[in-house]
Amino acid sequence: MPSWYATLPSLCDQNSTNPGQSGLSYVDYETLFMHFLPDFGPFAQATDYEVLGLFKGAALFKVNGEQKLVKVGQEWKGIAVLEADAKKALVSVNGVEQTVTVSQRISLRFAEPVGQTVHIRRNDARQYITTAQINGRSAQVLVDTGANIVALSSQQADRMGIDYSDGVPSRVTTASGVSRAWSIVLDNVEVGGISASRVQASVIQGAFPETVLLGMSYLQHVEMREKDGILMLIKKY
Repeated sequence: MPSWYATLPSLCDQNSTNPGQSGLSYVDYETLFMHFLPDFGPFAQATDYEVLGLFKGAALFKVNGEQKLVKVGQEWKGIAVLEADAKKALVSVNGVEQTVTVSQRISLRFAEPVGQTVHIRRNDARQYITTAQINGRSAQVLVDTGANIVALSSQQADRMGIDYSDGVPSRVTTASGVSRAWSIVLDNVEVGGISASRVQASVIQGAFPETVLLGMSYLQHVEMREKDGILMLIKKY
């Protein structure tokens, strides 16, 4: 947690915690083994995943004749890539993790998640950091349930072309002293395809926070589940 974090009473709960190219291997097309998940009833469907190739940070899958390169942190047709290198990948299907290699076919019977889901792996600092699109511009964000609203520095806002000059002025206390801040409404915040419109935010003058805080003004639109160092954001509606 940054040293200035607890000094933003208007944004944060001091007692909260953060939930916050290499070689390509090709496939031989041989079935190594089969996994079966429970039958989820008449709406369940059988889907065959073939691992066509592995990159550092991505895996190439073939699902029912359709191919896609899925990067770490992304999900496609119910399968999420958590880790990947040229030899193996750690994937999650319906919250069940397994390690896969090239020339492997995973035959699964499962129900697609009801809501769109984003998987974020916890880093060594025990934080959940991912990439978001804020008003159409890319930025790293720190998932923070202790922040009431999205918070970003004026330097970040300037780089992303966010106009905060007409925002409601206020003052906040940081490690560097008292700083000016502006309350604004962001047009759109999107994480892994889960989008929210008209999201309240605070722009703080200076360089802090170094990483945009993804607070509850966005997180209220998702259900959050945490298991084994993976945070799942599930679209509510």
